[in-house]
Amino acid sequence: MADKRQNRPASMHVKKGDTVQVISGKDKGTVGEVLKAIPQEGKVIVKGVNIRTKHVKPRQEGESGQIVTQEAPIYSSKVMLYSTKQKVASRIAYTFTEDGRKVRMLKKTGEIID
Repeated sequence: MADKRQNRPASMHVKKGDTVQVISGKDKGTVGEVLKAIPQEGKVIVKGVNIRTKHVKPRQEGESGQIVTQEAPIYSSKVMLYSTKQKVASRIAYTFTEDGRKVRMLKKTGEIID
């Protein structure tokens, strides 16, 4: 039996609250905020990306059913961090600040994310 940890990525380059741009798939080019990161599956949920419709049955008598739209997860490899100041997507590098903290930095702009 295979260990579950073998298929899990060590860490993800995006976190909850990051602004990202989708780089492949039907929502390519869309910029949105990461609502939730799921590191166990290597996926993220981005606001306004990969919208799915769900038909909800009425719970009580007399209540009408609904059609609810919600975001579904996509693989984190399909998104890049996005600089809102310079309007460009970039890969990231890990660097250290003067006070010794490890931070994420955009390679194209040199902008510090954390």
